Amino acid sequence: MTKTEKVYNLLKADYPDAKCGLDYRTPFQLLISTILSAQATDKSVNNVTKELYQQYPDLESFLTLSQGEIEEKIKKIGIYRNKAKNIYNMLRILKEKYNGEVPKSMEELMSLPGVGRKTASVVLVEGFNIPAFPVDTHVFRVTKRIGIAKGSTTDKVSDEMMKKLPKYKWHLMHHLLITHGRAICTARSPKCEECSLKAMCNYGKKMVKNKL
Repeated sequence: MTKTEKVYNLLKADYPDAKCGLDYRTPFQLLISTILSAQATDKSVNNVTKELYQQYPDLESFLTLSQGEIEEKIKKIGIYRNKAKNIYNMLRILKEKYNGEVPKSMEELMSLPGVGRKTASVVLVEGFNIPAFPVDTHVFRVTKRIGIAKGSTTDKVSDEMMKKLPKYKWHLMHHLLITHGRAICTARSPKCEECSLKAMCNYGKKMVKNKL
């Protein structure tokens, strides 16, 4: 069994309920929420979208909003002006180019304003059950610390992880790493002593050695 497989099994035991933290009911809502989640917490996004999706549940209703109105409704979230501009333009592209449907390919999704590879990957795997491996700041940090990825960018780490695990494990591994990054392997003051991976973690071994 590879180190990556061992990490998968240990984290699966630690977090049996790991799943997407965003609240949504449709691929369209998922796309909006994922765009909003850049440099923001899932909790802050959910707090905003709960009321937003009640009033504007779909593309047609969102199209009635001006860019300024979108800004006003999402201003509690970081970099909201840029996100509002991207969403406003994206809505029109979905309507005109994709007949109001969220596209189901990486290339088409990444052609939309405000949609990078991570956002596109989330929409594919969560919204359409199409295999992908989204890498956010948590996944990037945790995989590098453990030593199961070496890539210098999130895209490179995504490529590495997809080579190291079978497709059917990509989705859950993504959530396991995020959950672990939030609970234990935090950016500051990680709880290495509590970590089930400390015996195989490059960063954890270094931390223990430094304390000796």
